Amino acid sequence: MYFITNRQMVPNKRGFNKFSKHPNEKGPNELTAVEVTGVRKPTVTILKDEVPDSKVKELSDKYSLNLDTDVKHYAPLAIACETFRKARRTKKNILIFVHGYNNDVEDVYATARELEKLYNLIVIPFTWPANGGGALSGSLSYLADKRDARASEDALNRFIDSVGHYYGLLTTAARCQLADTAEKRHPENPTKQRELLSKLLEKECDLNVSLLCHSMGNYVFKHALTSSLAESRKLVFDNVILAAADTNNLEHKLWVESIRARKGVYVLINENDYALSWSRRKPGEEQKARLGHYLRKLDAANAYYINFTGVKGVGSSHSYFNADSANENSSIRRFFRKVFAAEHIITRLKYSSDNNTYRP
Repeated sequence: MYFITNRQMVPNKRGFNKFSKHPNEKGPNELTAVEVTGVRKPTVTILKDEVPDSKVKELSDKYSLNLDTDVKHYAPLAIACETFRKARRTKKNILIFVHGYNNDVEDVYATARELEKLYNLIVIPFTWPANGGGALSGSLSYLADKRDARASEDALNRFIDSVGHYYGLLTTAARCQLADTAEKRHPENPTKQRELLSKLLEKECDLNVSLLCHSMGNYVFKHALTSSLAESRKLVFDNVILAAADTNNLEHKLWVESIRARKGVYVLINENDYALSWSRRKPGEEQKARLGHYLRKLDAANAYYINFTGVKGVGSSHSYFNADSANENSSIRRFFRKVFAAEHIITRLKYSSDNNTYRP
């Protein structure tokens, strides 16, 4: 599994201890690519920033990419090519995962692996320097994470920009290859070329890339959207899922309506969410009603609000996409499987006009 992070890395440490709990010493916008493999004793490998020129040419030729091979290219190029290849071969969709408050990297890895197994995905986490407890605790830890979350906004923007750039390059190249195949198959019949191309695209390129922001990960994303860079406002993802958002419900439409998605923006709410009721009690930056547990003023025109309150298997959970909820209630598993695959789902949900929500 590949991770992208703006944490400071410590190469001489072992395992997940290579990820520090502090922003990169070169600045919070600095990104590092990391590969994590294994289960019981995972191996953590910090990838080199630059891709060798010979490797760039190899990737450009292999995937027919429109790349300038005379300039430097970096780790995300190799990661994108490998992920795209694996996704096409295994028929899996890709999920970018931005975690929340008080998550150390071992927790993030466990959650990402669970998501992959439950919903047949390839997950790439973006991990920012959440404190994970550390020397601080309670309110101090929460406020420290909010500062680090705010400082990570442009690192997330850079990552999303990279995802969009390479996804576009690889998709365009794949379409061109399939178009050539269709033209060679039916050189004198443009109608049959189009028909075959449509079938080939459905078979070979039925790939979706979605974004899941969980808890305070939504706070990072919110500020990324309002940053002066704001690459996150580009049309990159098929679905954007804001789960248990630890951000203010008040005036959330101002930033949610700036989210662009090819298929849908989903805001997931549990009124009984224990973690969000706890975070609301914390001091600093008035902790108003949180978007992820408040069923009023749900007025962003581009969003589908999904009410998980009282749904079997949810209870007071803050992470109701996990195995505990999905294994107890097949409708929860079905909802997330479809929304992560960017399949049409709204017509299967029950709509409540009194608060503008849907129920799985």
